[in-house]
Amino acid sequence: MVNQRLTVAVSGIRQLTPRICEYMLTSLDGAKLPEHEAGAHIELYLRPEPGGQIVRHYSLIGGTGRGDDAPNTYRIAVQRERGRGSNFIHDHLDVGSRLAISPPRQAFALDRTDPHSLLIAGGIGITPIYAMLRSLARRKRSFSFFYSGRAAEELAYRDEVLSLAGERGQVHVSGIVEPRHPDLRALLAAQPEGTRAYVCGPRPMVEATRAAAAALGWAPGRVRSELFGAGSNVPARDFTVELRRSGREVKVGADCTILEALDEAGIPTLSDCRRGECGLCPLPVLGHDGALDHRDRYLSPASREAGKALCICVSRLNGARLVLDA
Repeated sequence: MVNQRLTVAVSGIRQLTPRICEYMLTSLDGAKLPEHEAGAHIELYLRPEPGGQIVRHYSLIGGTGRGDDAPNTYRIAVQRERGRGSNFIHDHLDVGSRLAISPPRQAFALDRTDPHSLLIAGGIGITPIYAMLRSLARRKRSFSFFYSGRAAEELAYRDEVLSLAGERGQVHVSGIVEPRHPDLRALLAAQPEGTRAYVCGPRPMVEATRAAAAALGWAPGRVRSELFGAGSNVPARDFTVELRRSGREVKVGADCTILEALDEAGIPTLSDCRRGECGLCPLPVLGHDGALDHRDRYLSPASREAGKALCICVSRLNGARLVLDA
């Protein structure tokens, strides 16, 4: 799928925590950028050398406090991780750097008609939650806010969001050596009837929130979630993809997705979200010499167990060779 692209320049950089930097992205001619609502994200198209293009997604924060950013500017925050995407941003983007981005995309929409909203952020998952918090606070809607992280110094925007949330905000610091995980079931149980929860953070936190809601009898639609990364406990490794019908082989690096490798090789693919959610990119699996590492949120547990399809935008192989019907 061909995506529309916008060119912007980095107009400001702010160090938020030892691992997180905020980047202001501004249109080159000062023209207004496409509008967006809380929960939206953009894609950044990066070209580190060697290795070709990689695509990464970052939530749009929209401003600070109750104020919006200028119409020609987007605000994102990037946490340095093991992968080359965030490292390239931290190491190579300076004020004045130009890069291509997508228009805003919405996969984590806030319903401002909810009688009460519970906002839950884990770590860098604060970025879309901050935008939602700003929206609810400005409109004087009913909400509660919960922010969790391993250490206080790792909580980006901590003072700003607590000032905005006031008495309705809580922070939980779990600790690093012997972490104390938050009691999410108690948090959900304390909310008013009809509350909808919005949670963004690492996969275990999102899954724990959904499990707690199910245990309390909440309907699935009362929890909306977004992962800030399609993570896995298994370290990524290089492997080779054989495309049986095309008769081609493509190397996939440890810090590159299958979709990115195929794009770079000029092989047509279908994709949209690049986050394992939309269902456009799965390809039939014909063979593999290691375990399939499913990192998507589209395939059912039964489909994953069968091992007949793989979402190539996020999922991988823990082996050396993967054969796809493409």
